Amino acid sequence: MGDGSVVPRLGNMKALLGIIAGAGASYGLYKLISGQTFKKNKKSTVSESPVRPSQQREVKLQPGSLLAKVSGLDVVCPRPGDAASGEVIHQSPNNLEPQHLKMLLSCLQTSEDPSDRCRILVTIGNAAAFTVNQNLIREFEGIHIVARFLSDPEAQVRVQSLNALNNLCMNIPNQEQIKLYVPQVLELIEMSPVNSDLQLGALRLLTNLSVTDNHQHLLKKSVTLLLSLLVVSSEALQIQTLKVLVNLSSNPDMIDDIVQAQAPASVLLLFDERTAPQVLLRLLTFAGNLKAWRPSAQVADELRRKQDSLFRVMLDESSQLHSKLVQLLSHPDGQIQAQVARILT
Repeated sequence: MGDGSVVPRLGNMKALLGIIAGAGASYGLYKLISGQTFKKNKKSTVSESPVRPSQQREVKLQPGSLLAKVSGLDVVCPRPGDAASGEVIHQSPNNLEPQHLKMLLSCLQTSEDPSDRCRILVTIGNAAAFTVNQNLIREFEGIHIVARFLSDPEAQVRVQSLNALNNLCMNIPNQEQIKLYVPQVLELIEMSPVNSDLQLGALRLLTNLSVTDNHQHLLKKSVTLLLSLLVVSSEALQIQTLKVLVNLSSNPDMIDDIVQAQAPASVLLLFDERTAPQVLLRLLTFAGNLKAWRPSAQVADELRRKQDSLFRVMLDESSQLHSKLVQLLSHPDGQIQAQVARILT
């Protein structure tokens, strides 16, 4: 064990610092929201405008790509900046070389400092906003490496692991690997403090993973958890929770599981003009998807016998949802009025 082993390590660390500086360790969240969700069976959608912080560099969307079609997708994007002279990396994350990504993944596994792990994960997440890097990270087994930090002792490291997986999830082949971690992501939602960054990051990841029908079945058992979270969380978390529920309810094959889930009766209290419009619009979209489902008389009778089921709370004849919807016909927001009218007709 001589000095010869120290010099390469110092060189790698200097290179790593250069990568992090070039990639922009500080990041912003772009809300890239399309006018319609990537679903064949969705009954109605909520249009939003993207939020682009002034200091962030815009990611160019390719028409027809998954990124362009995801509703409410949050992408961690790099901030432009000049790397210091003499540093190894001077280009933005879309130009990172494969060896640089390998170095980042290697250093991530060996770092003992939580702040270093956070910075590396941020850089990997920034790089994962670009398709070429999404593919390279998958090929380097980077998805599994990043996912290991979902159980890191430091909460902020877990948050950055979720953010990196969130960007990697914009790639369909990557989703085949990321789906393995759905149980762990759901556990993070259940065990983390309400309205925490951990819950928000986990819900963003589930939103992206449920954009297509491919992996929605993995969330069958999570509907009760999502409905419970919906009635106790802040507006930001309610919106993200409803994005997942809207995705799931847009798939007719998921409706049977959704309506059987236990639901708090207090979910009906959200159908009120005092509810934030962005929450109410998504809640009405969710309700509209459920209302479009037509069970047979036999199935309806069986569901009525399930105490506290979502069917009893929202769809049964005894539900107070209808009267709540009638009251919302006079809502000052025209979009909300239109959504209500569609459900009632």
